Amino acid sequence: MYGGTPPWDIGRPQAAVVRLAEAGAFEGEVLDAGCGTGENSIYLATRGLTVLGVDGAPRAIEKAKAKATLRRSKAAFVQGDALNLTALGRTFDRVLDCGLFHTFEDAGRAAYVRELSRVLRPGGRLLLLCFSEHEPGDWGPRRVTQAELRAAFGRGFRVDAIVAGVFESRDGPVRAWQATVTRAQPSSQP
Repeated sequence: MYGGTPPWDIGRPQAAVVRLAEAGAFEGEVLDAGCGTGENSIYLATRGLTVLGVDGAPRAIEKAKAKATLRRSKAAFVQGDALNLTALGRTFDRVLDCGLFHTFEDAGRAAYVRELSRVLRPGGRLLLLCFSEHEPGDWGPRRVTQAELRAAFGRGFRVDAIVAGVFESRDGPVRAWQATVTRAQPSSQP
């Protein structure tokens, strides 16, 4: 389909992920949902985090595992379905979504958000980077608006911030939204 390496596989972690990590946004156990070939996961593991990367593409997971072995990284990788994250049998303090949310149609987005609510610990945070509607053209994944992000995470989550960002690709920078979303604490009812 891409004649080799897909455009989002830039051979290093996304600059936005590095900035978030340097600002202390990641802590505890981290799930990298849609990890691709593992660059973000491997980088986060170098910062002492426990990281599990999951992706539906077997070839991407093979490449991620090979990179982790070569770099002596403690990042772990498994092939899995983002619409069935509970199959991982784990919960996480942080979830990184760097280019996954924007690949889903409406029903898939709703299912994905439900799965995130099941694997993200109460008070845990989702750090999300997705294509913005301000990116011109119709190539690549569906564009996402701030309103769509707020609606998707309107129940059981709190949208802390949505700021303009950049998703790096081998074809150049792409306008993106960088969102921080917190899973709500369960309400204590008598």
